[in-house]
Amino acid sequence: MITIKSILCPMDFSDASKNAYRYACEFAKSMGSKVILLNVIEPRPIAAEMSLNYIPLEEDLAAAAREDFIPMVKEAETAGIDVSADVTIGLPAESILQHVAELDVNLLIMGSHGKTGLSRLLMGSVAEAVIRKAAVPVLIVKANEKEFISEE
Repeated sequence: MITIKSILCPMDFSDASKNAYRYACEFAKSMGSKVILLNVIEPRPIAAEMSLNYIPLEEDLAAAAREDFIPMVKEAETAGIDVSADVTIGLPAESILQHVAELDVNLLIMGSHGKTGLSRLLMGSVAEAVIRKAAVPVLIVKANEKEFISEE
């Protein structure tokens, strides 16, 4: 029998990652697993002279992510799910894989924006990099995933 004790769910607060969060909660409820939410903030290079008035620093983005996690954590806890949330600064794929290893995660559920062609080439694919290197099963949920129907 497969035992899933902990599920890592990386969040960028996009529709795809919100759908992945819903899947993670469903898996956790049915298997008695813990859900670990993770937001990774990519460091931004700072130019010597910037023409923009204000670009949020990583610390500002981390504080905003922590605030965004509050209702999600409350919702999961209300449903009886053991949940935690973490915000870290780093390269997304590397940080996700590091958390998988350090937290002894059994399953990774993450969203994918489904970019193809030039946009994927220019932006890269965090999901693809994680799938290639992850030592645990990975469930990819797309932004346009149809709503699943709960029969409760």
